[in-house]
Amino acid sequence: MKLNAAAHSAPIRELPELAARLETAGCHALFFAELAHDPFLAVAATAHGASRMMLGTSIALAFPRGPTLLAYTGHDLAQATNGRFILGLGSQVKSHIERRFALAWTDPVQRMRELVLAMRAVWASWASGGALQFDGDVYKLSLMPPAFRPEPTPYPAPPIYLAAVGPGMARLAGAVADGLFIHAFSTPAYVRSVILPAVEEGLGRSGRSRSEFQLCYSAFLADAAGGLEQAREQARATVAFYASTPDYKRVLDLHGIGELQPKLRAMTREGAWARMAGEISDEVLGLFCLAGQPDEICNGIEQRWQGLVDQVSLPVDYWTTHADEPAWVRASERLTNAG
Repeated sequence: MKLNAAAHSAPIRELPELAARLETAGCHALFFAELAHDPFLAVAATAHGASRMMLGTSIALAFPRGPTLLAYTGHDLAQATNGRFILGLGSQVKSHIERRFALAWTDPVQRMRELVLAMRAVWASWASGGALQFDGDVYKLSLMPPAFRPEPTPYPAPPIYLAAVGPGMARLAGAVADGLFIHAFSTPAYVRSVILPAVEEGLGRSGRSRSEFQLCYSAFLADAAGGLEQAREQARATVAFYASTPDYKRVLDLHGIGELQPKLRAMTREGAWARMAGEISDEVLGLFCLAGQPDEICNGIEQRWQGLVDQVSLPVDYWTTHADEPAWVRASERLTNAG
């Protein structure tokens, strides 16, 4: 199992040093999420800080950009990282697409499918020197003059990972992508019963096997380093926030606790943020969150996810806190080499 680092943001000037430290600590990949900063700029700034570690986005928002712009970015970052870039894409939700980006909302699975195929069509036209032609319902591409074709590169187009919560996007990832980011608000039972069968159905449609596809899980952690109880309470608030979201009710339903979602949703409308964490019992918290010292965290990852996923992303702060500790080095090396 490969261990990654997941970052939301960091000062750009500090990123090369961060990447070098993570690589020394044995980190497989550093992924940047798109929240309040552009994750592609973070990857570019980090590119020369490490020579072996993979770099990528987990995720960048697909729909505000479109296939041709993403094709240029993917091409350039593949070259900047010497072929170590992973293009992770997600759809976001309707309210953000309409109200934060002022764009029309359409069926996200259909749109993502066309976006990925259109982007691959752009890359193919550059590689072959042939005409660009993609005729979809959402995207139609037919113009690529010589002046707008980037120079050839020795590196292939970057692998594409999609983010999914439901089976529709997971099935699509299996059909058209190279990997899938599994949201932290997931459980092994949910992945086994919902996500993995959908991925395998998609892989079957594309004529590929599970070994040709990467499943990457992002972990919720309560780190004992700063005080276990305080960390657990912070994690409880995070779980409560995600549990209030309608899209994630399906995970709660699987575990027989679906009634939590509308209750927490009503509390968000009341602005009762401080009280929401109190609705998350220790049992519910334990479904989603791993807690304790480094060896306990690694044991939990192994017990829950070994043989089910290929990669696990841990918060970058966890890596920087424990990177130089012998206990973490031993535990992470054991987990990486297990199985």
